[in-house]
Amino acid sequence: MIPELRKKYNEEFTEQAYNAFLHELNTKEKYPTDFRSCETPLFLSETLTRQLVFAANEIISFIFSNEYLEHSKKAIPKNLVVPNETEHPTFLQIDFAISQDGNGTFIPQLIELQGFPSLYCFQVLLDTVTRNHFFVPNNFEPYFNGFNGSSYIQLLKEIIIGNASPENVILLEIEPERQKTRIDFACTESMLGVKSKCITKIFKRGKKLFYKENGKEILIEKIYNRVIFDELQRKNLSLNFQFTDELDVEWIGHPNWFFRISKFSLPFIKSAYAPASFFLNDLHTYPVNLHQYVLKPLYSFAGAGVEIDVTKELLDGIPDKQNFILQKKIDYAQLVETPDGCAKAEIRMMFVWKELPLLVNNLVRMSKGKMMGVNFNKNKTWVGSSLAYHPIL
Repeated sequence: MIPELRKKYNEEFTEQAYNAFLHELNTKEKYPTDFRSCETPLFLSETLTRQLVFAANEIISFIFSNEYLEHSKKAIPKNLVVPNETEHPTFLQIDFAISQDGNGTFIPQLIELQGFPSLYCFQVLLDTVTRNHFFVPNNFEPYFNGFNGSSYIQLLKEIIIGNASPENVILLEIEPERQKTRIDFACTESMLGVKSKCITKIFKRGKKLFYKENGKEILIEKIYNRVIFDELQRKNLSLNFQFTDELDVEWIGHPNWFFRISKFSLPFIKSAYAPASFFLNDLHTYPVNLHQYVLKPLYSFAGAGVEIDVTKELLDGIPDKQNFILQKKIDYAQLVETPDGCAKAEIRMMFVWKELPLLVNNLVRMSKGKMMGVNFNKNKTWVGSSLAYHPIL
């Protein structure tokens, strides 16, 4: 989107530099990346950066309206309501595809949103390692609102740890050492001092939770929650406590917001930056142009269960229509020139809550397939996980 920067980057790119970048990225922490890292970052123009910020704030105005917040209570399955809900989410992600309008101008279009953490610490590592091996202009940053790498990490410490001791704060996950996002867990430990713990290793005494380390029982005061409910239910693990228990613990990222800000939110957002979305059970007749829609289950994560080839027969065969939405498809722009064709991009605008939602960082995924997932990008290059640099505003 900044032709001269793209031209310079592509001309200076070498496979040797990319391999050195991957080596550092995969050896800096105790875990490597378990997902593909793209050969290039995204360079955003000032115009598109400002539009992304405006679009994100407009989306926020819908999801934090009193009307929507009241509706969103219905998003939480009755058997999964966690006590002591906070007044607001701690983390918020807003995902935009980069599309084009009728005049060929690049515009953001809402894909999804979630009141749940993302790769907050890995993106710091990615920025550092990218700058070590590739050209990035000095006046370009991935951070927003005046943050840099060190002040951003300090903010995360305030949000996640606060006045507690790091040993009394855990990153909670299911078998964290096996998760594809485990490099972010390793970064969280090295940058914040917060260790990841498997949910099966946590035990309860009264209302308090503990974990063991070197034979010593350690009280858990805060949980930086990274457990996805659908994975937890799918694995049917034997646990020593339940999320729905009354617990003497502070959730950093209360689990209820996983549902309240989610695909459930999409039909309520009316914006030029949000494609039309409908709850499937609210439709008395289907749109005649079903090929222009995508079907998404409400309660899934990382693209699981998404159908891009929608037919009347497919929709008729769904028994629990209240758990699905239809969303108008988005035409991704052929955005990034690469040596073997153009790549499409999605950008995640990453917020934390500090008095109000505060935009702090971003994450990018690039694709040359029908969708963003790994299965649609096999044997392709210049695709995968990345970040966006923008002029300092």
